[in-house]
Amino acid sequence: MPRKRLLAFVATAGIAIAAAAAAILPATEASAAACAPAFVSSTVYTGGMQASYNGHNWTAKWWTQYETPSTGGSGVWADNGSCGGSTGGGGGTCSAPNWVAGQWYGVGAVVRYTNGLYYVATHENPGYDPTISTWFWSPTTCGGGGGDTGGGGGTTGFVVSEAQFNQMFPSRNGFYTYAGLTDAMKKYPAFATTGSDTVKKQEAAAFLANVSHETGGLVYIDEINTANWPTYCDWSQPYGCPAGQSAYHGRGPIQLSWNFNYKAAGDALGVDLLNNPNLVATNSSISWQTGLWYWMTGTGNAGTTSHNAMVNGQGFGTTIRAINSIECNGGNPAQVQSRINLYNQFVGILGVPAGGNLSC
Repeated sequence: MPRKRLLAFVATAGIAIAAAAAAILPATEASAAACAPAFVSSTVYTGGMQASYNGHNWTAKWWTQYETPSTGGSGVWADNGSCGGSTGGGGGTCSAPNWVAGQWYGVGAVVRYTNGLYYVATHENPGYDPTISTWFWSPTTCGGGGGDTGGGGGTTGFVVSEAQFNQMFPSRNGFYTYAGLTDAMKKYPAFATTGSDTVKKQEAAAFLANVSHETGGLVYIDEINTANWPTYCDWSQPYGCPAGQSAYHGRGPIQLSWNFNYKAAGDALGVDLLNNPNLVATNSSISWQTGLWYWMTGTGNAGTTSHNAMVNGQGFGTTIRAINSIECNGGNPAQVQSRINLYNQFVGILGVPAGGNLSC
């Protein structure tokens, strides 16, 4: 079984010869640029990307992460000047939502606090007070809608943005939605939220790399080889195969197979997959849930789950052994290398190192 960048628009003030009585507007008002999205320390910035910090726009000259914009340090940041224009009442266009105590916020969420100031979440948190929990929040200029915030002001909390997800799967089947994945993650809140920011992204990349390998880049929902479909019914199980001999073929992101796996997954998720196995091919959230179910609970021949392997430093290779150990120990090196290549590609998109022990 196997955040869009706002272009810094600078109004170029022409030098005009006016009558002596004409009023001259201050240059800072005439040429103020719109603020780029607020700087978030955990975000990876590459050359040309912009962020706003302390009322200025900044442009990254090369790859950087965790280095606060300034004219010092490594010199990675270029100061583009002040931004934000007039801050007078009635003239702003800020749409950052009000902070709500007890509401979940992901990294990058921008909120308006009760004192009228704005804060950005530098670490995900369950609605801690920005003026007290300063490790989780940093003051910021209003960045508009607050990045990937949803209608209530919270974010998905997933370390992979929707844009990055789409970059990873440019030809994906519309069935495999980002929303379906983030909804499924509610069933397993430890997924990609355990450990350091690097470990979280490595786990997300490892899961998505294996998923990509299993589904041809999130293209296939059902197992391609229909001749195999009747082989996944174990009649020795007391519940048999009520949906039919051929009903338990591979489906979904990790190709859930066999009647006993449909039964176990369904029991764990609170869905009757034994009698309704096709839900894995017709409901995006349930489909993703089955993938996360195996990732978080299945051990295969690895002796540990894929989740534990990534958060405990055992490496990507152990996840391969947990998902399809037949490929390991020289069983199918080409398939192993395919998974490794995808993992390396995805950690690159997320801006983190791959770590060790990539093969099995």
